[in-house]
Amino acid sequence: MPPSNASTNSIRDPFEWFDTWFKDGLNGGLANADAMTLCTIALDGRPSARIVLLKAVEDGKFCFFTNYESRKARELAANPFVTLIFFWPTLNRQIRVDGTAEKLLREKSEAYFATRPRGSQVGAWASKQSREIASYADLESRVAEFEAKFKDAPVPCPPHWGGFGVTPTRIEFWTGQPSRLHERVVYEKASTGDWKTSLLSP
Repeated sequence: MPPSNASTNSIRDPFEWFDTWFKDGLNGGLANADAMTLCTIALDGRPSARIVLLKAVEDGKFCFFTNYESRKARELAANPFVTLIFFWPTLNRQIRVDGTAEKLLREKSEAYFATRPRGSQVGAWASKQSREIASYADLESRVAEFEAKFKDAPVPCPPHWGGFGVTPTRIEFWTGQPSRLHERVVYEKASTGDWKTSLLSP
């Protein structure tokens, strides 16, 4: 469980708190603990959300990978402000991250791509993510095409594929309570670079 309200201010780094909760989920056998809702702003100004997988938290960023020609990536290119939501109902916990997204360095994308299963690597070349296709058979045909192209050779990272890192400006930790008097602890990044903590009414 998170610290009580009285000890909240003793935790100055929200990444430490996130790491503790994330490990609780992994060690507890929680399915899809790395799944997070990514909410962007669509090109028409409406909210746009989908589930992506957290692959790392490093250098103060929450990192995920995708096709740079996908809908989400095109939306991020137009407006980098995002919200991430982690929801672990069996633990009665939720984390909300508000921040800005930017592309990761190419070498980081290539390093992660090299660890993916070969089928996923080929799929990254074959899929024109978010684009309309005539049939699933067409996609299977493209997969076969790239399987033949890279036969007996390593699959390189496509130029249109890579990572994003979300740098948070606000992180909220929510702990559900049977009384509905949920605990909500917020960290906000101050201009000094320090994190300011506060409690919100449920």
